[in-house]
Parts: sequence; C-alpha cells; structure tokens
Amino acid sequence: MDFKQTKNILPDRLTAIKENFGKLENLYREYLFNDYLPFIDQYVFDHEHGGFCCSCGYRGDRLSSNKRTWYDARGAWIYAILYRDHGVDSQYLDKARLTLMLLEKTKDEKQVYWPWSYNQYGLDLNERQGDIYGNLFVAEAYIAYGSAVKEIDFQKKGKAILMDVYTLIQQPSYRYILDYAPGGRQASVQDVLGHWMILLNVSSSYLEDHGDDEQIIAIVDHCINALMENHFQRECGLLLEVKSDHKAKGDIDWDDFAYLGHAIEALWMVIKEAHRRNDIALFELATKRFRRHVEVAWDDLYGGFFHSLESIDNYHFLTDKVLWAQHEVLIGCTLLIEIQNDPWAYQWFEKTLTYLQTYYVQHELPFRPWRIGGNRRTDDPQTGTRIENYHHPRHLMFVLGTINRMFDQNRTDHDNTKRVN
Repeated sequence: MDFKQTKNILPDRLTAIKENFGKLENLYREYLFNDYLPFIDQYVFDHEHGGFCCSCGYRGDRLSSNKRTWYDARGAWIYAILYRDHGVDSQYLDKARLTLMLLEKTKDEKQVYWPWSYNQYGLDLNERQGDIYGNLFVAEAYIAYGSAVKEIDFQKKGKAILMDVYTLIQQPSYRYILDYAPGGRQASVQDVLGHWMILLNVSSSYLEDHGDDEQIIAIVDHCINALMENHFQRECGLLLEVKSDHKAKGDIDWDDFAYLGHAIEALWMVIKEAHRRNDIALFELATKRFRRHVEVAWDDLYGGFFHSLESIDNYHFLTDKVLWAQHEVLIGCTLLIEIQNDPWAYQWFEKTLTYLQTYYVQHELPFRPWRIGGNRRTDDPQTGTRIENYHHPRHLMFVLGTINRMFDQNRTDHDNTKRVN
C-alpha cells in the first residue's frame, strides 16, 4: 500500500488554503534568510570562540556571554543542516565546526554529561549538573555535521554517544530531575517521554545515511514502542510524559499528567520515521494520535496551543504559551500535507501560522524576531531574555523545504547555490 493512496480528496472550500500554502515560500525565505540568520550572526553567534550567546534581548542587546550545551549543540545542528540541505555557503559549516570544537573543549572525560553551562571560553560554570538531553543534542550535531561534510568519523562519534545514552537510561539507578512537573515542582523520575523522543529523532537522522545499522534500528524500534505503547494512556488517548508504577503517598500522579508539547513533537517524529520505513499501520496510528493531541492542546478562547496538561482528569492546563510548542504543530501538519495532502493538516497549519503571525512575530522590530512565549493571551510586553536557536529555525527550514519539494521542484533558485529541499 502506498502512502498516497491514503490521502483524502481536498474539498473545494480548502482550495484557497492549499494555494496559500504554496505561496508561503517567499515569506518563509524572508523569515529564515533575511530575519533569523542575520540576527543570529550579528548578535548571538560567537565568531571568535564558537557557540551561541542566547541570553539576548529582542533588539539584540546581549545579556550574558555565557553559553549552554543544549543551545550550542542545537545551533551547530542547524548550521550543518543549512549547509547540507539548504544551499547556504560554507561559512555556516565553518561556524558549526567551530562550535563543535568548543563543545569538545567543554567536556570533562571524567563526567558522564556535557556541562550544563560554561563561559564564553568553555569553562564550566558549575551551575548545575548536565543532563541526558545535552548529550543527545551533541550526538545530533556530530551526526549532522558528518553527513554535511561526508566524514564518517563525526557520525561515529554521534553514534557512540547515542549508544551510551541508550544504555544509561535503562539502568535501574538512572534518574532524571524533571523540572516541569505539575505545579512547578521538581521530581526525580526514570522513564521520560522526552528521552525517547529525542533518542528517536537523533537515531532516525543517523539512519538517513546508514539505514542498515542494526544497532540503531533496534534503538528506534525501542523508542517507538516506548512512545506508542508504554507512554500511551488508552482511557484518555494521550501520551504521558512520565511512566511510573511507583505510587507512594504524596507522589505526583503521573497517569494524570500529559506534557502536550512533547507529545505533539514526539508524534510527528514517529510519523516521519513511519514514512521513512514505509510502515503504513504505524503512520496511520501516529497520525490519529497527533491530531488528537493538537485538538486537545488548542486554546479555543484565545488561540494557540497549551504545552502542559497538568491534570488530565480535571482538564487543568498550564496556561502560558511557548513558541516551541506551536512550531511542533506546524512541522507535523507540514508532514501530513506533503505525504497525504491532508485537508485537516492544511486547516490547522493555516490556523496556527495566522495565530503566530498575529501574536509572536514582532513586525515592528529589526529582523522581526519571534517572541519565545508569553501569557495566555500573549499580550504581556516583553523585551526578551533569550533567543530561540533550534525549534524556530528548524521549523522554518522544514516548511521551506517541503514547499519547494511540493510546488517548486523545477525552478532554479536565484537566492542560493542549490534548491532548498
């Protein structure tokens, strides 16, 4: 069975939406190449030492020169993918390499994790212990850079980190300090949806170049089972952020907590992997669950998506809004548009983008920076304390590449050296 055979017929009333999607290329090109990349280059990237000083206001005022493993590794990934897939010149590859060199400098071989934060020169600030996500983002950066320059040694480094992470999180003694538990509490937990989500995405990226690697295939299979079976709460049809059989008195009821932003992000990653491996049943199941989470997370009163359902039974949401959760909806919808010509996805894409253009894109500022969040109405004045350098550009690249594949495959690109794909 072919994926295209599962598509729905586009109703006449959706024709305009579909046409508008195809016309987004110039807008998304401006957002990426005229707004985001020049802003980062001028205010955020450290051209001398590598890395990203993301503590920065929306007008470009740098608040600190300190850096974090998360942001540096993810920024290096963005630059590597820009070079590999989006036809930018080699300066971005050079910046990715410089940042990887900084990350190598920061790692203490005696420590399991890359440091949480460090100064401009790579010296650990000892603010808190590093975590599993930092290691995974470094692995992602190595794999992408290796793919971009076609050097297997970098990809092998990434794979080695993946294997270590996979082994570590299955140890009985492993614990993760979750700092986004209901009520703003911290909790020591083991089986976290977010771990399997990132592990799946990074492993899938490795398989793009090494599709027959049995070790990585086994990790991907385990991740999918964890996400689609172990973390799925059948009664409400939602993915739970933490899977725990421990029911001590006073503990958080993890069966009542859905971190919707992660669930939506994880599900588009499952959709993407299902399509890569031509698994129709998994694709359809992940698509059904993606739609369910999107519709539950939408704020019918003020628009936008809630990212945390603090209590499923009481239908109690954390009501602030974060940019990254909105982006994950757009990426998932874009996948379904390309693969299935999905009318539901067209509608939700337009609805979400309209909301973001109204409340997040700061049209009055140079480079039109997107605010990273706000209150429920997203009407609280902000000068900005951090610039988002992963979810936002990833979404821009993903949508732009999809538009070009769908509507513009045969036209010469006059802005870059090769087609965005």
